[in-house]
Amino acid sequence: MEEILNGLAISVSLGNIAYCFFGVLVGTAVGVLPGIGSLAAISMLLPITFYLDPTTAIIMLAGVYYGAEYGGSTASILLNLPGTPSNAVTCLDGYPMAQNGRAGVALFMTTIASFVGGTLGILILVAATPIFLEFALMFKSKEYFVALLLGLIMAATVSPGSALKGLASLALGILFGLVGADVQSGIPRFTFGRMEFFDGISIVIVAMGLFGVAELIWSITSNSAPMIRDRITMRSLLPAREDMRKSAFPMLRGTAVGSVVGPLPGAGLALASFFAYVIEKRVSRYPKRFGTGIVEGIAGPEAANNAAAQTAFIPTFALGIPGTTTTAILLGAMMLHGIAPGPQFMRENLDMFWAIVSSFWIGNLFLLVLNIPFIGVWVSLLKIPYHLLYPVIICMICIGVYSLNSSVFDIGVLLGFGLIGYFMRLLDISPAPMLMGFVLGPLLEENFRRAMLLAKGDFLSLFSGPINLTMLGLFVLVLGWTSLGRRRGDARQPLEE
Repeated sequence: MEEILNGLAISVSLGNIAYCFFGVLVGTAVGVLPGIGSLAAISMLLPITFYLDPTTAIIMLAGVYYGAEYGGSTASILLNLPGTPSNAVTCLDGYPMAQNGRAGVALFMTTIASFVGGTLGILILVAATPIFLEFALMFKSKEYFVALLLGLIMAATVSPGSALKGLASLALGILFGLVGADVQSGIPRFTFGRMEFFDGISIVIVAMGLFGVAELIWSITSNSAPMIRDRITMRSLLPAREDMRKSAFPMLRGTAVGSVVGPLPGAGLALASFFAYVIEKRVSRYPKRFGTGIVEGIAGPEAANNAAAQTAFIPTFALGIPGTTTTAILLGAMMLHGIAPGPQFMRENLDMFWAIVSSFWIGNLFLLVLNIPFIGVWVSLLKIPYHLLYPVIICMICIGVYSLNSSVFDIGVLLGFGLIGYFMRLLDISPAPMLMGFVLGPLLEENFRRAMLLAKGDFLSLFSGPINLTMLGLFVLVLGWTSLGRRRGDARQPLEE
């Protein structure tokens, strides 16, 4: 209890509250603007964190992360353009509600559902992380290697799209993560004789290129211009009592779904939203009404993606394995500040852990204040012409990268990763496994080499022991369940068409 109070005292300091507010403000704005996403925003803000206290830096970046999930529903409802991938499900009923003249109610209910899901997700995070920690402290090199390996494979195969393409993206990320001088021997690897590569490639450059520059190129080439018809007033935000009644249980069910899916490596918030929507449709007495603009169709998914956004930090803190792609960047930010993720994190940085968790709830309160009274501001933000936003964003990205080492070479590498991300999108290859492979690849190699030394070269012994066998069993079950779900979806698709 004393540690929790110490963490709370740190989180309510003036500086941390200010950066928390700044993070959720930027996150909301980024979520409102379709096509940018929290990944690009966090990537652009990473250079700023070099000058901040590690706790303050993670509080700010985490605020951007879950703030984007709040704001992403605005564009989904008003324009049928999801601000983030997890808000795509909100388009199914949110946009029809807007066309039926109930855009204000839809925006209000998504904010309430997001707050409920986020708050309950934080409570689950607080309760579940110590349990994960006790389990994680039993890990040695071989257990950590197997956990990282299975988590990376799951991230590549469970995420939407072809499993082979996901594995290819993962392998490419691991390859880029190994660039630089070998930790043990000091021999340079994959540097092509360039001194700039001896210290490896910065995660800031990789993340900005894959998600920021690539997204800008894609948005410019797609040439989409959003338009808003109706004016949103404070009076139009007020829901009827029936809307509140119909949303109560979907919010709770969505929170439960998000809390289960969130900690799974690679599952993502979009998967939590989709599952919540499917469950609501299954339990409803009137499933045919879904897609026509009903409040249950937005309450469940919005609660699910915000609960998943919070519980995704459980494996990040306790095991050092990111639950989502964005938490992979946050994991990289911790490493940049010299904080070793994994089982020893909470034992060595207990005050920091509770300060970050406390800031999540403070951030959720800020988001409740930002989203309801200032909804008109976010709607106005959507009216800014995109051709004015693109130059500003690309300039910010280039300035952020240049500030790392004052190197024009880094900007060239940034553009290179931007082109890689763009062509990956053209080929329908997700860049998310690539980023996770880049962040966790060096840790995977380090633990593999250490485990092989302890096992005296016996590779099969790495997969022995009760913990590793349990993880392998769970891994097979998850993959089997996912592949079965995909086959059922493929079988139903022709019937629905």
